[in-house]
Amino acid sequence: MAAGGRRRRPLRYQSLAALVEDSQWPFLFLVSDFSYGADDYDAEGHEEQKGPPEGSETMPYIDESPTMSPQLSARSQGGGDGISPTRPEGLAPGVEAGKGLEMRKLVLSGFLASEEIYINQLEALLLPMKPLKATATTSQPVLTIQQIETIFYKIQDIYEIHKEFYDNLCPKVQQWDSQVTMGHLFQKLASQLGVYKAFVDNYKVALETAEKCSQSNNQFQKISEELKVKGPKDSKDSHTSVTMEALLYKPIDRVTRSTLVLHDLLKHTPVDHPDYPLLQDALRISQNFLSSINEDIDPRRTAVTTPKGETRQLVKDGFLVEMSESSRKLRHVFLFTDVLLCAKLKKTSAGKHQQYDCKWYIPLADLVFPSPEESEASPHVHPFPDHELEDMKMKISALKSEIQKEKANKGQSRAIERLKKKMFENEFLLLLNSPTIPFRIHNRNGKSYLFLLSSDYERSEWREAIQKLQKKDLQAFVLSSVELQVLTGSCFKLRTVHNIPVTSNKDDDESPGLYGFLHVIVHSAKGFKQSANLYCTLEVDSFGYFVSKAKTRVFRDTTEPKWDEEFEIELEGSQSLRILCYEKCYDKTKVNKDNNEIVDKIMGKGQIQLDPQTVETKNWHTDVIEMNGIKVEFSMKFTSRDMSLKRTPSKKQTGVFGVKISVVTKRERSKVPYIVRQCVEEVEKRGIEEVGIYRISGVATDIQALKAVFDANNKDILLMLSDMDINAIAGTLKLYFRELPEPLLTDRLYPAFMEGIALSDPAAKENCMMHLLRSLPDPNLITFLFLLEHLKRVAEKEPINKMSLHNLATVFGPTLLRPSEVESKAHLTSAADIWSHDVMAQVQVLLYYLQHPPISFAELKRNTLYFSTDV
Repeated sequence: MAAGGRRRRPLRYQSLAALVEDSQWPFLFLVSDFSYGADDYDAEGHEEQKGPPEGSETMPYIDESPTMSPQLSARSQGGGDGISPTRPEGLAPGVEAGKGLEMRKLVLSGFLASEEIYINQLEALLLPMKPLKATATTSQPVLTIQQIETIFYKIQDIYEIHKEFYDNLCPKVQQWDSQVTMGHLFQKLASQLGVYKAFVDNYKVALETAEKCSQSNNQFQKISEELKVKGPKDSKDSHTSVTMEALLYKPIDRVTRSTLVLHDLLKHTPVDHPDYPLLQDALRISQNFLSSINEDIDPRRTAVTTPKGETRQLVKDGFLVEMSESSRKLRHVFLFTDVLLCAKLKKTSAGKHQQYDCKWYIPLADLVFPSPEESEASPHVHPFPDHELEDMKMKISALKSEIQKEKANKGQSRAIERLKKKMFENEFLLLLNSPTIPFRIHNRNGKSYLFLLSSDYERSEWREAIQKLQKKDLQAFVLSSVELQVLTGSCFKLRTVHNIPVTSNKDDDESPGLYGFLHVIVHSAKGFKQSANLYCTLEVDSFGYFVSKAKTRVFRDTTEPKWDEEFEIELEGSQSLRILCYEKCYDKTKVNKDNNEIVDKIMGKGQIQLDPQTVETKNWHTDVIEMNGIKVEFSMKFTSRDMSLKRTPSKKQTGVFGVKISVVTKRERSKVPYIVRQCVEEVEKRGIEEVGIYRISGVATDIQALKAVFDANNKDILLMLSDMDINAIAGTLKLYFRELPEPLLTDRLYPAFMEGIALSDPAAKENCMMHLLRSLPDPNLITFLFLLEHLKRVAEKEPINKMSLHNLATVFGPTLLRPSEVESKAHLTSAADIWSHDVMAQVQVLLYYLQHPPISFAELKRNTLYFSTDV
């Protein structure tokens, strides 16, 4: 048992497919009892002592607690319009590749395992029905016949449908071969969804009846609070205790899950397989059924009524960092149709149900956003020190590596769980301390509140959602303590976001994200109603939050901007790309006092998933993203970190890119290559105060133009540099170092740098790190020291350019210090491992030298260290 009496899902699934089924749809099914979620911790990150959520107290293997409304799931799958999902390119018609066949079997066997659990749950629900009916005709009935028929309405029919389905599907999966057909079983199951419609229509009445009967009859209350559910055949747990309310929700949840499984099966079934048209038909029926369920039927959205007597619905919820009493607190914020409620999870003793504790609420009629003048009067928010954030990332990466090693060595599940817990604690702290973008709200009758967000995107989403609701005829009100308790109590069932967005919440089979370089061309945009000065920014996710990575130039006074600008964005386990379109504001009076930046207006925003199958091709993939009536056209392609490590041996003797640094300095008769000196000079002249210098990508076509000019040693270099966008010049310098035949700090010394930075004794580390510098070839060392001093000067302007030593080390570390192709093949197994093992250490190496007192080339060469000269 885990701390606080919380039962953990066994690490070994009944089959790998059970894991596949959950992890294929991370945004729909968040497995709250497998990994440590936000619900396990209070706002300060301390583990809370509490019981499991209702309906998942001791459920083994697969969690089927309420996740989201059926109609929302239907919309996620395409709205139930009868259109089948597009087939992935990887599975050609008429061919069932080994992987496709295996995935088909995995999906089916996983679904079969969850179907067994579902049937056991229905059996548990039916078990008390017979004795209750028997007592109904006696002189002392527990319930009346009418009450029994209302509470258990259609359960017997649903049980029989699924028992027949399970009995027919089980032998087909157990005696598997490539030609097995079972589409007709799913088609029949879908054709019987009318029974579910009847169940759904009666569900609210069934719950109300069960609740009233519990209040008036102690005997029924005891029965409904502890129904015994049989565990799976090969489970060690013979029975688990579940409430009647939780079991009555299972049929609603089941249709959604069945629909998703059909989607997965179609994805891994060849078009010419006999099952394909049958599965397609079953999916069409299921999607249409889900989309036909009116949102008002969803009982989880009808917990409380508004003062006007309307149904109060949950519109949006999520985890936000609140500044409270000068410290950061993680809150779960719920936006209802007429009120914003800020809550945290209560600390509860073992065995008790989880509940939220309301910290404060504001009726939307009283909620206002502050003006720039009001923001000026607010206290300034100090960002969390970068080096501490980097330390957290280092720990997370190291723990990921340890977990992978334990799994590879088939280590004990307890050891893995301990490591996962440590990883979650660091991820939680990173998530708590990384946001810096202020989001202020006022209650016109009193207090102000401040949240910190990681992206303008989230701030815009929350603001727009609130303002949209405020357009309605809202009334101010005060909730009584009872009303507030009921509303807060409903939050646990209503929530759509179950876990804080950190990687340890994800299942093991879920995509670890992309590691490498995403090339994006922002082409053009249409749909603007009037001329404006327009630009776009690009964001990708990293370590659970979003980071701005690129910005187009401002296209002035137009309704159809055509940027055609290419950017190269480094990805660190990224899964999403966001594009935000802004109108540039040149009015210096509109300054956000929190970050001293002029507030530009967001015209539109959109997000796409970075699907590895789509992105990981050599060809450009063109797409259009729609946002508030605006359409932005863009293209992208991806280069994996494995590919980016490949460096061709230098045969080129002319030009500077891709040529050994010793060859260039010898030819130029210089100590530092001309390209490095000129780019550094230009950045220091007019870019040292540029926000995000070296972090924000320059336009790729400008960078390529500068590359060609430097390679040709064109006389117009200086003129071109003075006219060029400063981010393109910064990008050219980074590209030069990245295209060196070997990194600036050399292949030969790479392993020693990795070992040196890991030393814990400060004196030993100093000796080793200085010795390694002295071991570099002179052109490499002089250029490195030249760049080091430049980056320190850039960091001196951090209050203006937002680029600390740590930020600069993150940008340049992996460029100046990379493993050779041989080294990476020998020690690493995947792109994710490359990040985990190396990139954070590369950052730490450069950071060490950036934080070191000035290093003189002459003094370094003169000093004799009592240290082995062997490297």
